[in-house]
Amino acid sequence: MNITESRKMIYYLLMIFLFGGVIGFVYEELFYLVDLGYLVKRGTTLGPWIPIYGFGCLFILFTTNRLRNKPLAVFFMAAAVSGILEFISGYILYHYAGGLRLWDYNVEIWNWFNIDGYVCLRSLIVFGVAGLILQYIAAPVFHKVIDEEKAKNIKYVLLALSVLFIIDVLFVSVVSFFK
Repeated sequence: MNITESRKMIYYLLMIFLFGGVIGFVYEELFYLVDLGYLVKRGTTLGPWIPIYGFGCLFILFTTNRLRNKPLAVFFMAAAVSGILEFISGYILYHYAGGLRLWDYNVEIWNWFNIDGYVCLRSLIVFGVAGLILQYIAAPVFHKVIDEEKAKNIKYVLLALSVLFIIDVLFVSVVSFFK
């Protein structure tokens, strides 16, 4: 892989991460609008992104890439990977970060088969469908955007969004530290 290919891969992964974070934010906003009847600002950042969804998209992409020819396998792998990420993250936050609970399926609608509020069947189904969308729609579109010569300026957009994201996370972390 030459330098140009390496940069394209970095841009591609940044696109996947940011896409996942923003789509996750939109999903949660809409879900809680249905669940509670009003909008609730979700996530720990100030911006319209939730980092765990970005990481989830990257994990889904890495674990389902070899399964591209098997949509059912992509669905189940995406659901499993997301469920494991969600369970481990929720468990660690609760047990090792002073009882921090960023989500709790015990108090939400459609929380079938939830495990200690960390993961539930509804979320696994949504993440499985999201894995299909990522693998068969979003990832190919992002590949095409990165490969087009006209899309050279995408790196500036990605750089700007990445800097905003990093500033957001750092600001929220510093503010939280001094509370």
